[in-house]
Amino acid sequence: QVQLVESGGGLVQPGGSLKLSCAASGRISVVDAMGWYRQAPGKQRELVAVVASEESAEYADSVKGRFTISRDSAKNTVLLQMNSVQPEDTAVYFCNVEGQVTTGAFFASWGQGTQVNVSS
Repeated sequence: QVQLVESGGGLVQPGGSLKLSCAASGRISVVDAMGWYRQAPGKQRELVAVVASEESAEYADSVKGRFTISRDSAKNTVLLQMNSVQPEDTAVYFCNVEGQVTTGAFFASWGQGTQVNVSS
């Protein structure tokens, strides 16, 4: 019922910048939270950043001061601006959106993932 389309991944040099985008579509009535997670090879998926309906954002300690999450509630999109990237930021990045569809049912959807490689 809810589809997420991610874009913006790729190869970037250490110290560079990259912007990820995620657009949610479908029978969405309310969006409670939009966030980004990442999973590096051999590691568990971890939270990178999340922004709730109150526009309050939370970040993993490892990305604070470097990454910025923002959302466009009118378009149901969420962006992740990644600055000063480091090799340890290399991972598959997943978008996550939680809310309610028009029937009133709650949903939690994941994007397909976009690869980010930080390397010189």
